[in-house]
Parts: sequence; C-alpha cells; structure tokens
Amino acid sequence: MSVSVLFDAPGPKTRARHRLYTVLSSIALALLALFIVWRFWLEGQLTQRMWEPFVTPSIMVFLLEGLMWTLLMAVVAVVGAVILGAILGIAKLSEHAVVRLPAWAFVEFWRAVPLLMAIIAMWFALGAKPGWTAYWAVVIGLWLYNGSVLAEIVRAGINALPKGQSEAAYALGMRKTLVMNSILLPQAVKIMLPAIISQSIVALKDTSLGYAVLAYGLTTNAKEVYRTFDNIIPTALVVAAMYIACNLLLTWLATWAQKRYAGERKVDITVVAAGLSRTGDDGAAAV
Repeated sequence: MSVSVLFDAPGPKTRARHRLYTVLSSIALALLALFIVWRFWLEGQLTQRMWEPFVTPSIMVFLLEGLMWTLLMAVVAVVGAVILGAILGIAKLSEHAVVRLPAWAFVEFWRAVPLLMAIIAMWFALGAKPGWTAYWAVVIGLWLYNGSVLAEIVRAGINALPKGQSEAAYALGMRKTLVMNSILLPQAVKIMLPAIISQSIVALKDTSLGYAVLAYGLTTNAKEVYRTFDNIIPTALVVAAMYIACNLLLTWLATWAQKRYAGERKVDITVVAAGLSRTGDDGAAAV
C-alpha cells in the first residue's frame, strides 16, 4: 500500500468527521439557497411578470443577437491578443535593448491601466459614437490589456523550458529566430495553454464592459430589457447563465484542443536539423 509523503492516510474517525463536515456544508448551502429564493419571493422577483420576457420569442432573439455580437467580439479580441502577446513576449526576451525596453514599457503600462479606462479612452479616441465605433473601442482595449498579460505568459512559458533545448539547437548551428520558432515555441505552447485558456475566458467576460460605451453585445441588449420591464434581477440571472454556458463551452473546447494538438509531443531537435539540411534552409547557418 502506497503511503502519501505529504500527509497520513485518514483513519476511521477522521473519515467520519469529513463526512460530517460535508453534510453540514451541504445543509448550510441549501439553507442559503432557500434564503435567497425566499428573499426573491418577498421582493416579487419570482412573479410571472418578471420572467415572462424570457419566454417571449422576440425578447430572446434580441438577447441572442447580443450574445452573437459578444462572441464575435471575444473571438476577435482573443485572436488579436494572442498575436500581440506572442510578439511582445518574444520581444521582451530579445538581447537588443532597443527591442526589449519598448516592449517592457508597453506591457507594464497596459497591464497597469484598468480595462474600463482603456476602453473609454479608445472610445473617445475613435470618435465617441455608439455602434461600430464602440465595438472597436472594446476590441482594441481588450487587445491592449489581454495582449500585455499574455506577453508575460509567453515570456514565462519560454523561460520555463530547460536551457539545454536552446543550447542543443545552437550547437547544431541554428539561428536564434529558427530556434525560437521551431524549438522553443512549439514546446512552450503546452506550458502556456492552460493560462491562455484562462485569459480567453477572462476576455470573454470582459466584453461585458462594452455596455459603458454602448457597444453591441449581450450586456447592452440586457440593459434595454430590464429598463423596459423593470426586472433587473431576473435579467442579470439569465445573462449570467448565458455567460456561464459560453465559458463552459470555451473551457471544454480549449481542453479538447490541448489534448488533441499539444498532448505529450516534444520537438526532436535532431529531426528539425536533419529536415533543414535536406531542404537547404539557410536558417541552420552558424551563429
């Protein structure tokens, strides 16, 4: 029987105590849920008038249109942020100060600026108009903020690789750009992917800030619904459920992609070098 190094296996009394804690916690959570439902009932939040809009086809189509714009905004923002983050992360690893220092200043500045302030600043810079202007203000704000965060993820992922990987590649005569693109980045993706998934979920949720500049999106449409029907709590619950469903779907999709495309694969440096020698790639020239 294997013995844990970190702690002793619980005995019968400890297991019984853990079961008791589980039961008490479950009861406490159930009572809290009942209390919340009771308060909603007292405040009239469970009446038919409050929830009728969400079984009305036209209202649900209106919310789904907002969700479509939110997902489109999130996809454009995540793709742009990943590209920007990869460029800035690699730039921060440059040996040349003229490349490294501007990248460092850019990342530190936009990581420190609150996202809502960045969105509002972009909105005014683009003309302070609702619709497409507000939409691109949100997208650019998400690019700048999430790209800066992802730059640190890229930098940390590359630095987490054993130094022997790059040293072996240099010993085979590869240039630094080729080492980065063919050896380091493919292996660093596996390390970075969970953090990239997490940041993508954050970006999806942050699209909700678009309501502040009247951008197309779910929260902007939801704002119109609860202003019309005066049902802010039911609307908030429905919108939250839609965001949760999208985040769960994104998590499942990203986890599948990680297992499918990252997995346990490793880059064989000798195979890369052999392929370069066969194709006559000049990237394998001595440094």
